[in-house]
Amino acid sequence: MSTTPSAPHIPAEFTAALEAIRRAKARPELVITEIPAPGQLAPYAVALSADVRPARHGSDSDLGTGRFILLYDPDEPEAWGGRFRVVCFAQAPLETEIGLDPFLAEVAWSWLVDALDARGAKYTAASGTATKIISTGFGELARQADGSQIELRASWTPLEHDVAAHVEGWGELLCMLAGLPPTGEGVSLLSPRRANRG
Repeated sequence: MSTTPSAPHIPAEFTAALEAIRRAKARPELVITEIPAPGQLAPYAVALSADVRPARHGSDSDLGTGRFILLYDPDEPEAWGGRFRVVCFAQAPLETEIGLDPFLAEVAWSWLVDALDARGAKYTAASGTATKIISTGFGELARQADGSQIELRASWTPLEHDVAAHVEGWGELLCMLAGLPPTGEGVSLLSPRRANRG
């Protein structure tokens, strides 16, 4: 994967972070590509997009999608508490019954924290939101089944330029939200099944 920002001079610390991203081990269920990074958030940034592959060819797949952005500002913004900041997003469809679970948001957040901690990612100042969306079709869309999805948006400050564990933790979260089994032990699933939306 190419992770070269458009800036003419790249600080050594950010270059080391780019190399760490290249070393990150993605789960085989994920397709990860570099996408254009937002230019207004920091002097240096790299962005990744990930999609969960269909579990089996020719069958309904447990899909999820996500974004991972690594920001770098040598001036160390006060709100970040460091020179790096990760901003990420993960989204997956769910069965409506699971979307109604009052503990779903807390579970999704705990999966992110557990995935980062299990890989030894060192970070501080974590924050985020988990959003449950329940939808019902009307009119021409009334024939579609009710649907649900979970979205997790999070940010944190890595305490090292070796961000491979952070990328891997984000990938693990995305796969788990999509209903795939975790690679670690002691984590339960929501459900591998998804509602058919038409």
